[in-house]
Amino acid sequence: MSLKPIWIYFENGVFMEAKSFGYDGTKVGEIVFNTSMSGYQEIMSDPSYAGQFVVFTMPEIGIVGTNDDDMESKTIHASGMFVRNFNEEASNFRSTSSLSQFLNTHNSLGICDIDTRYLTKLIRDGGPQMMVASTEVCDKNELKKILESTPRIEEVNYIEKVSTKDRYTHTTAAWDDTKLEYKTAVAHLGKKIVAIDFGVKKNILNELSEVGLEVEVVPFDFDVEELISRYESKDIHGVFLSNGPGDPLILKDEAKKVKKLIEAKVSIFAICLGHQLLSIAHGHPTYKLKFGQHGGNHPVKNQDSKVVEITAQNHNYNVPDSVCSIAKVTHINLFDNTIEGLDYIDEPIFSIQHHPEASPGPHDSKYIFEEFAKRL
Repeated sequence: MSLKPIWIYFENGVFMEAKSFGYDGTKVGEIVFNTSMSGYQEIMSDPSYAGQFVVFTMPEIGIVGTNDDDMESKTIHASGMFVRNFNEEASNFRSTSSLSQFLNTHNSLGICDIDTRYLTKLIRDGGPQMMVASTEVCDKNELKKILESTPRIEEVNYIEKVSTKDRYTHTTAAWDDTKLEYKTAVAHLGKKIVAIDFGVKKNILNELSEVGLEVEVVPFDFDVEELISRYESKDIHGVFLSNGPGDPLILKDEAKKVKKLIEAKVSIFAICLGHQLLSIAHGHPTYKLKFGQHGGNHPVKNQDSKVVEITAQNHNYNVPDSVCSIAKVTHINLFDNTIEGLDYIDEPIFSIQHHPEASPGPHDSKYIFEEFAKRL
């Protein structure tokens, strides 16, 4: 395929030209880098990347193509992706379409033939920043105007865009390597939970099913009084708060609902954005990290077992140390000593910042789903 020119303008004033594959158009977003060696399809279809451009530090991208099974949601939520070398020809028996076809189908930009090491250093040293990329506009000043007239990522409630519109029961469990398909969910524990979809990944729901839980998924604007009533009547046994995109501090209504669940003593488990919302609802606001944690090789220490787990991460925001006054720290990030897990004192609530379902990434932390099932 022939690659088209694309022009990129960053809010720090850097202006670049590169090559484009995939969707033609203009997109604005926040740029972050991801250090995963594989799993570009899962990353691009992860709702937590809504409103962001992902720089892949792995230099060769596109080799294994794409397929329907490896989607973490129904579409791509990221604005686009930066890769050093784009491979149009896929070499994998599971592939059903190329990466460029995948991006075209889901209206996401692909940018290649660019120095991704330079971009990674730019983010590492200066932090995430807003940017615009376009195959239509080549003028630096015009791109600057587009960027300045577009809301920043911390001003947009992205969970309204990525959450399910209707409640449903999740019906698949973990991947079966022998049959190359997802297992059928079997609720053999007789325990039902409600998962609040703030932008949930499919493989999180799969892992909840895999440990024997019946999983009902509801939208972000759930009826909190209904959930509390169902919990008190034992119609459900717990609530899961999912991952999701954007700045958690703008989710005022969601934090108020989470606070009501806390006050009702509902059993809660949360991952990533849900973990952050629990901290906010307890009165401990989150803060933004310098350049975030995105990748599949982050060491996290389990404070109880003292075991170091290699984890998958995807977050720009973190809970503050002040939350230690009301919760026990269960996991610590060994890259920067930030909090990765909390068990709230005298409450049936625990949460983690990293992604135990991986996808992509190592499976060192999958035991956490079993821990949730045991607590119900």
